[in-house]
Amino acid sequence: MAEAADFQGTTPSPARRWLRRTGTVLAAAPVLAGLLQLPSAASADAAGQTSVKEASNSGSVAVAVDALTPDLPTDGDTLTVSGTVTNNGKQAVTGAHVGLRLGPKLATRSAIDDAANGVDSLRGATGTEVGGKYVEKFSRLIPGVTEHFSIAVPVNKLDLGSDGIYQLAVSLSGQTSAEPWEQLLGIQRTFLPWKPDEADTKTRTTFLWPLISTVHMTAETGGNEQQTPVFLNDDLAKEISPGGRLDEMLSLGKDLDVTWVVDPDLLASVDAMTSSYRVRTGDGTTTAGTHQAVAKHWLAELQAAVADKEVVALPFADPDLASLAHNGTSVTGSLSHLKEATDVIDNTVEPILHVKPVTDFAWPVDGAIDPSIVRVATSAGADQVIARSDSLQETGGLPYTPSAARPIGGGTTAVVANARLSTAFEGDLTKASAETLAVQRFLSTSLALNLQSNKQRSVVVAPQRMPTTAQAQAMAAAIAALEGGTWSDTQQLTAAAKAKPDPGATTKVPSTGDYPSALRKQELPRSAFEAIAATQDRLDNFTVVLTDESRVVTPFGRAMNRGMSTSWRGHADAAQSFRSDVEDHLNVLADQVKLIDKSDTKLSGHSATIPVTVQNNLVQGVDHLVLRLTSTSPTRLQIGGHPYDEQPVAVSGGHSQTVKFTTSAKANGQATVIAQLYTQDGQAYGRPVTFDVKVTEFTATVMLVIGGGFLLLVLAGFRMYTQRKRAAAREAEEDGPDGADQATDDPENPGHDGPENPEDPMDRLSEESGTDARADDSEQPSDPTADTASESADPSGTGERVDR
Repeated sequence: MAEAADFQGTTPSPARRWLRRTGTVLAAAPVLAGLLQLPSAASADAAGQTSVKEASNSGSVAVAVDALTPDLPTDGDTLTVSGTVTNNGKQAVTGAHVGLRLGPKLATRSAIDDAANGVDSLRGATGTEVGGKYVEKFSRLIPGVTEHFSIAVPVNKLDLGSDGIYQLAVSLSGQTSAEPWEQLLGIQRTFLPWKPDEADTKTRTTFLWPLISTVHMTAETGGNEQQTPVFLNDDLAKEISPGGRLDEMLSLGKDLDVTWVVDPDLLASVDAMTSSYRVRTGDGTTTAGTHQAVAKHWLAELQAAVADKEVVALPFADPDLASLAHNGTSVTGSLSHLKEATDVIDNTVEPILHVKPVTDFAWPVDGAIDPSIVRVATSAGADQVIARSDSLQETGGLPYTPSAARPIGGGTTAVVANARLSTAFEGDLTKASAETLAVQRFLSTSLALNLQSNKQRSVVVAPQRMPTTAQAQAMAAAIAALEGGTWSDTQQLTAAAKAKPDPGATTKVPSTGDYPSALRKQELPRSAFEAIAATQDRLDNFTVVLTDESRVVTPFGRAMNRGMSTSWRGHADAAQSFRSDVEDHLNVLADQVKLIDKSDTKLSGHSATIPVTVQNNLVQGVDHLVLRLTSTSPTRLQIGGHPYDEQPVAVSGGHSQTVKFTTSAKANGQATVIAQLYTQDGQAYGRPVTFDVKVTEFTATVMLVIGGGFLLLVLAGFRMYTQRKRAAAREAEEDGPDGADQATDDPENPGHDGPENPEDPMDRLSEESGTDARADDSEQPSDPTADTASESADPSGTGERVDR
């Protein structure tokens, strides 16, 4: 049967629960009586009973037994049965009365099962009515109206015989205007275990009390130094608040002699709530959690409850062993997550509960096992597997139920829980009548098991992993009654596992093909384990660059354990969403260490440096990174004299670092450069940054032209110097006694300074060439023409300038 997943939000008071159970028992009594009469209705009439006409199916009046007290009556007790009757027909019922009917004993557990399947059918046996004053009369039952009843009868008036399980039914008889004769109009049956004296050999009973919940915490830690945890929602606060499911489990369990079975993830989650935490909201943001006081109170109560009790701890987050065995073992790393989930138990449970837990038990879903499940269950160190008798069925023909412990090979013990007892509290038990019937059926099955043999046996009860509030109340009522009974003693799970196995008990593990198809349909698919493996690879690549990897390894490691939780069964979409959120958050963190995008760069000259910036927005520092700069055109641009160069990088949390690379230009043009971070083992980290570098280096030809032009300028300067020197010499000669008259008496050439110096080489050059060697220097025909464009005076483009 499917595990219960919906939790009840409120809990009735203890007094109300007691009344409800009492009414349930009373309502169940008529049901049992009718069941007991199945084979003997005719004989009952022959014995002088009032003949009644039975309908073909359920009657027009609904009878509900809401309480039966005491659960296990003994000699001298008065049995009180209370409940309700509701006229569901269209006509009023007159002359009605509610009575108790006692049927024959049920000899086997199968007979109990058959009786339970027809608790309200008029076709079943009705039993003999306990007459006299032990009835309650109603003169008129109006359609749609519910009436309460309560009948108290001394146990000795029931004429109970030897020890056993009796059917007890509560019936309503009356008549209608359409059928004006007395007839049976409604009935409900229940069970009455009868064992007033102490058993010669008591059954040793172990009841597992599971404190397990769904996944509540995410991989997020608030992005701050304090690592504030983030919860998926506030559901856990509701569960541990007064009236919540887990609060009820704790309140009920602390007064019972049970073996507590806990999920370390639940303890870690509640412990995280005792201090600052945040909760996701519907719009994707988070808000501050406010239930610290509730969490502290619940943990304090739990610590007190388990102080002297046995605590069995499952691997962290209760991993789905069957899903892992059937779909995950072929995915690399899946079994290592199970090992991690087991290793973390000691560091989680004992520091919180202050008790040392038992860690060598594995509990597959519904106790269903096959060889692959056993291998996976024991791979992480567990040597005892909690199975169930509907999986490891008896084939040896034993006339009794053997003890729970079975050696199944390889040093592994299967602790086989009884299927009937373990499933007694499944289904909807919110109605008091359903709870009462479940309790009486459980007690009756337990007594039937004890009566099978005088051999000392150990029986284990492994209920559903997450009982609802109503189911937990029924479980607690049954355990309390059993502890006060005469045929059972409580026993811890470790003791049951160590009990001497019955040599005739089945030890063969069923084949994989016999695994229940209904359970297989609910398993996590292979894709789930592949997604977890991909997240682990990403985590490994990320943590190698961190200075404090524990800040990331712990929350993400536990999140991946949660991704394999048994609680995801039946919630495939939610499970996939959780795993995707974990991976997405890891990517967000990893992307906090990145290269800053660069615009295109200009390189003017033969060599320069190119800066690249690494940004770290994490709280902690990063190290063990290498930044590589690669030129895709090394014939045009080289990095450090090679096609690429790399440098180590270490950046403090919340800071950036700029790394400079030396480049050398080989030719003009555009070269594409790629910057990429790598881990020290050569794995690329983050996305690359690509940018273009425009090279504008001066070539050798341009340098020769510039050199030639410079030489011409030097020669021109020398010529001007010599000319000025000659002119100064002539002026000195003309300043003699005759110089002034000569200059003045020449009317044809007033601006002439005198005869040319026959020694002037430039004059001789003019005479030989027929030109004036002292012409304007700017018109020299020997000047070379420019072979490069002039620099623009406009502002440079938006490209980044490199350092020279």
